[in-house]
Amino acid sequence: MAESRATPGAGPSARLAVLGSPISHSKSPALHRAAYARLGLDWEYSAAEVTGEHLPAFLDGLDAAWRGLSLTMPLKQDVLPLLDEVDELAALTGAANTVLLDGGRRLGFNTDVGGIVRTLQESGVGRVRRGTLIGAGATAASALVAMAELGAEEVRVLVRRPGSAAELESLGHRAGLVTTEHPIASLADEPGGGAAAAAGELVISTVPGGTDLGVVPSAALVAGAVLLDVAYDPWPSELARAWLDADGTVVHGLGMLLHQALLQIRIFVNGDPFAELTDEHDVLTVMRESVA
Repeated sequence: MAESRATPGAGPSARLAVLGSPISHSKSPALHRAAYARLGLDWEYSAAEVTGEHLPAFLDGLDAAWRGLSLTMPLKQDVLPLLDEVDELAALTGAANTVLLDGGRRLGFNTDVGGIVRTLQESGVGRVRRGTLIGAGATAASALVAMAELGAEEVRVLVRRPGSAAELESLGHRAGLVTTEHPIASLADEPGGGAAAAAGELVISTVPGGTDLGVVPSAALVAGAVLLDVAYDPWPSELARAWLDADGTVVHGLGMLLHQALLQIRIFVNGDPFAELTDEHDVLTVMRESVA
């Protein structure tokens, strides 16, 4: 395992925060504080209520003590024009959930894609050929790219508003996927209607926690596909409950949060999402315990 190699600016003390609105429910402070304590870093990680309207002023007001930021929606998209450089995944998905403040430069990264891939692999989903995606926002873009990284060839996007998956269909083309839009009602289709059979091995829901989709998933879909519900508060969501009640396989949304945070910490400490931390297994363990 590669050793941690702190980059210029990653000194013995630093300030970091997660930004969003609302933000009081965020579990990011617990995850990050546990990691920095395990790494022996006297870093401060807080939560700040910030809207897109006030994001430029917030960034302009940061001093040299600041090392990085985690962003929730809709700031993941709002921040892009305020950055000096973005990584490949942020450019592809149009969303950056991580900002590294390095020598006066603002560098944007997307760790949501990696967070989704890593939590699915940890849960035994190593490869996908066909999948279903619920929702069409920024997190859906990351989920679509994650499916592509897992080998998916076809992804159905289920939406409540016709035409809202147009950008995802374009993104799917760029990522090498056949992406098609379908109404949310097709979640209930049985194999005789063709849709459930085409749903594949994985369903990822990216709609906010507490959302009532107004449809019950078909028994065939629940039996044949793993559900990853990225919403973790409240838990279980109505969709996750439907899967659990039918003895289906569900991957908890906290897994994505955990793994995308670990990649953020690699960035904040090493300046690189691919550079592993010292004793990373132990770091991940204390992070997991902090939100258990």
